[in-house]
Amino acid sequence: MWERRRAVRGGLMVKVLIVENEGLFRDMLKISLGSIPNMEIVDAVSDGHAAIQTSSQLQPDVVLMDIELGGEPNGIEAGRTIKSNHPEMGMILLSAHKEREYVSMIASDDLSGWSYVLKQSVTDAGALVRAIEGAACGLVVMDQGVVNSMKPRRGSDTAGLTPRQQEVLSMMAKGYNNSSIAENLVLGTKSVENYINAIYQELHLGHNGSLHPRVQAVLTYIRDSA
Repeated sequence: MWERRRAVRGGLMVKVLIVENEGLFRDMLKISLGSIPNMEIVDAVSDGHAAIQTSSQLQPDVVLMDIELGGEPNGIEAGRTIKSNHPEMGMILLSAHKEREYVSMIASDDLSGWSYVLKQSVTDAGALVRAIEGAACGLVVMDQGVVNSMKPRRGSDTAGLTPRQQEVLSMMAKGYNNSSIAENLVLGTKSVENYINAIYQELHLGHNGSLHPRVQAVLTYIRDSA
């Protein structure tokens, strides 16, 4: 998985399946993603059943899934079925909601490769690319509008981090890689690596679990936030 992360960052083509029941918005997604280098739209379907079938047939790297498909199964149910059948596929939930009840389902599944993007952020090509590349690499990426509204709960492990550590962790949750974090915070890459290692230590995370510490850190950030 992490070898694929390096390959994606290096320019490997990412195959994307779009699942959206609104025709106009589905076409807009096809046009927007089709104009991004290294993105290949393998298909665009309108319901959960088609998403499950098409994902098995075409084996995309990432499924961009609308939560509200106007029928059964909805996007969450279809996404869980796809992830159960193909754990290596990235799943991006596309939603108009940033309430915690929608966001927390990612953390409750304790799975890598789940991301959450608000529909109003689709026009932000950089954010969408970060979500797609992150999901393809098994990361958990949250919409920056959601992350900006989060605040660590008092007494949580995340609340015990320093302000700078919390800032770095929030950028990890938005899908920024180390070099991008360094650029945005005007830090050296080594300093960012040191902050991240300190975050892992403070949150008691390691490489002994099934999830990479970076994924564990973001899941902890979601769980600890209000």
